[in-house]
Amino acid sequence: MPPDVKDQPPADGRSTRWDDHREQRRAELVTAAVAAIDRHGPEASIADIAAEAAVSRPVLYRYFDDKAELHAAVGQWGATLVLDRLMPVLLTDEPIRARVEAGVAAYLSVLEEHPQVFLLLVRHQVTGSDPLADGKAGIASTIARVLGDTLRELGVDAAGAEPWAHGLVGLGLSTGEWWVERQTMSRNAVARYLSEFVWHAFEGIAAEYGVPLSDLDRPTSVPSDITKGRAR
Repeated sequence: MPPDVKDQPPADGRSTRWDDHREQRRAELVTAAVAAIDRHGPEASIADIAAEAAVSRPVLYRYFDDKAELHAAVGQWGATLVLDRLMPVLLTDEPIRARVEAGVAAYLSVLEEHPQVFLLLVRHQVTGSDPLADGKAGIASTIARVLGDTLRELGVDAAGAEPWAHGLVGLGLSTGEWWVERQTMSRNAVARYLSEFVWHAFEGIAAEYGVPLSDLDRPTSVPSDITKGRAR
């Protein structure tokens, strides 16, 4: 396959323009990688991804040093998609239990749409690397900020926000992997049980601090960057 002329660096040294082009092309190649993994499963090869993107393997390696870096970019794509679905339903005027249920449903919808991508990411296909490392950290950080802001608004200790957020991320990943692999339960049933678990955790925390749950049934004030649903 002849080299893709779009993928040649600029001859006149306009590095900023080339950087913008490079980021755009990387995003296009990540989208192609997701499509290839959806089609071929977690074992999708670099050749499969290059074919999906209609480029040669050397062109693909111009943008990603190796398969691990490409998988990490897919992991970041997945984390951003989760936050794009999750944060709008959490930051509404609905009662807290309804927001929990909507958030769980939004998360599971991503897994249902891209089960093969999720399996690749949680199985850590490339030895010695975790393609979800940055994504998990970004999601946990965002959830921790939302929890922390809520707790501070209620006038209670917010120190637990970070470990609770990481616990929620771990719970979601473990339950999601079980569900995608086993498929022994409908999405609605999984959503109900997972929502109940998270809700009763919040209910217990509220009781521990002596905060009426009605005080939680109001929208949370958070920085605008969180509402955009981006893993940071």
